Amino acid sequence: MARQVGADVSPVDVGIATEETIAGVLEKKVCYGTRNFLKEAAMTEEEVLSAIEVGIEVVKSCKETGYTLLATGEMGIGNTTTSSAMAAAMLGCPVENITGKGAGLSDAGLLHKIEVIRQGLKKHGCDRGDTFGILASVGGLDIAGLCGVYIGGALYHLPVVMDGVISTVAALAAERLVPGVKEFLIPSHQSREPAAELMMKELRVKPVIHAGLALGEGTGAVLMFGMLDIVHALYENKTTFADIEVEPYTRF
Repeated sequence: MARQVGADVSPVDVGIATEETIAGVLEKKVCYGTRNFLKEAAMTEEEVLSAIEVGIEVVKSCKETGYTLLATGEMGIGNTTTSSAMAAAMLGCPVENITGKGAGLSDAGLLHKIEVIRQGLKKHGCDRGDTFGILASVGGLDIAGLCGVYIGGALYHLPVVMDGVISTVAALAAERLVPGVKEFLIPSHQSREPAAELMMKELRVKPVIHAGLALGEGTGAVLMFGMLDIVHALYENKTTFADIEVEPYTRF
């Protein structure tokens, strides 16, 4: 998909739980995976800050390389659980209203997932107003890294296209931590996960693509690239109603 629209893919290892060096992946490992949030905080404050810094540094490098538009995507393990936990905490919503089946859980699996999130939030006493604490307690390195990408986009004036639900929860966290970040966000699609729509409303952004997509690896963002190319071409060529001698529509 990226090749089709002329986009480069730059995978970044923020915290894969392996010592293996993976060809083609930028090595920025903060630690070897997150911890079980039913037993302890997923990350330390230092690890969260380091992961956010990785995201900011990646954006800075992209800016220096000459990129003018970025997109997010992620590949995490169990990260619709961490994103649902964060969304429930940040929005103050009942867990069952915001948690979906992710990669394809059964009904029984979904009920277990909801209970795990409830227990995690109860254990850490997540305060809706403490975004950083929520991220450290029940979040993930992928979310923290993406959070840094959005902050970096604002710092270096690079617009960032959001992808799925994990990318969206990271965007909401970034906006809560650094108000104004959302001015550099471009929403792509609305994920099938229940949390997605609620977080979009909280961010006051409207997704463009409604295609029932359930992937977060950047697929919706790449589709958006193609649409943005078309919009940009229209804008650059100044195609208006006047050009084609059609009176502008009047909306009531």
